[in-house]
Amino acid sequence: MPNNKLNRLVSVFQKLKFGIDKILSIFLIALMGLMTLLVTYQVIVRYVFDNPSAFSEVASRYLFIWMILFGSAYVFGLREHMAITFIKDKFNKKTRIIVEMFIELIIVIFAYTVMITGGYNGSMRQMWQLDSSLQIPIGVIYIAIPASGAIMLFYFIFHEVGFVKQLADLKHDQSQQGGNL
Repeated sequence: MPNNKLNRLVSVFQKLKFGIDKILSIFLIALMGLMTLLVTYQVIVRYVFDNPSAFSEVASRYLFIWMILFGSAYVFGLREHMAITFIKDKFNKKTRIIVEMFIELIIVIFAYTVMITGGYNGSMRQMWQLDSSLQIPIGVIYIAIPASGAIMLFYFIFHEVGFVKQLADLKHDQSQQGGNL
């Protein structure tokens, strides 16, 4: 019976993750498109009209930073981030799952302490300072740090629930094999 509740929980998280993945992918595509337009505009006004635009240069730089932050959260959610698996692959399945859970815990501790807590505090401290080119508070630009950290936190919870399900399935399979002997 508890496995049934776990399956429902995994199903709910999968639907949430699908929605967040979809929103993030559309957002990242839009950022890339907007950056492309801004850089193209910057090149044209700089070299054709000999009149560089500070707005497009600064905006494209900030959009690039946002793309990196949200893109890294998206890649973390897909579990496609860089990993050296040589040692981890030598373990049995149960130990490998536990090691993966621990690795994700280390990553989320970083995301929580540095990105969510530190990023939030940093962005709130910068709300009074305006960017000279964009004329918006620097804190609005910095808010991408805790936002991407929060997305990573969601993905961590999603992955951990999946790992718990894998461990439960592994235990169930082992008990089935033991009962048949």
